[in-house]
Amino acid sequence: MKNQTPKTHEGIFSGYSESDVVIFGIPYDGTASYRPGARFGPSAIREEIDGIETYSPYLDRDLGDYRICDLGDMPLFFGDTKKVLENIRYETKRIIEDHKKTVVIGGEHLITLPLIESYIEKYPDLHVIQFDAHADLRDEFIGEKYSHATVMRRVFDVLLDGDLWQFGIRSGTRDEFEFADKYTNINRFSLNGVKEAAYKIGGAPVYITLDIDVLDPSTMPGTGTPEAGGITFVELMEGIKALSGLNIVGADITELSPHYDLSGVSTSVACKALRELLLVLAQGED
Repeated sequence: MKNQTPKTHEGIFSGYSESDVVIFGIPYDGTASYRPGARFGPSAIREEIDGIETYSPYLDRDLGDYRICDLGDMPLFFGDTKKVLENIRYETKRIIEDHKKTVVIGGEHLITLPLIESYIEKYPDLHVIQFDAHADLRDEFIGEKYSHATVMRRVFDVLLDGDLWQFGIRSGTRDEFEFADKYTNINRFSLNGVKEAAYKIGGAPVYITLDIDVLDPSTMPGTGTPEAGGITFVELMEGIKALSGLNIVGADITELSPHYDLSGVSTSVACKALRELLLVLAQGED
């Protein structure tokens, strides 16, 4: 994948070899349980991102000041979840071995598992920060161990104890919430506690996974499993900014299903969130 011709748009001009941060898409939604369509997220974001300013007034930084490369979408073995996960792990490890940071555009949330597994090999003390409406801590879902509904349980399985930080969670089974209370750092309903988490994490490596449904459906209707009671866009910007001083090594943004929002607002919101994630990663290369 890394030998593909980079996709270029305003603010993302660099080729692979000179880039510090690499973007690629994973258009997969093979375990979607309610409304499929996240596979169209990467292409929708690329179509809209030229309309977003490269400068962030939230972070006072500009994408044009950094070396960022877009590799396009990863080719996948559709119909076989295990092969998809193996392919993601293989391709991501190659990029990490080249000393790049990655920002991945999903796709459903299950793609986060092989991404984090790839990072764990280089950073065994990795901390994961999850912004999400759903706990995603089921041990299995409809008999499946690997699903968008089980992804953070599988992530927990490969992390050191206490290294999973969950924010905005407002949906899950009783068992999931009891598991989270016992084993993870869960913050229900809001992003309160992000600054405190950043202080506790200190200089350890961090991976951010942003499930776009953490936002309220009035802001983000274009997602497969909308949940009422979410955070505002400004709250999300403040949360990302609070993490900007950390040693962030990778990130993803998942679960944009653009066809459920004909206005295009959801895609525009996702583009801005992607810009902020890129900037908090790129800042480590100053």
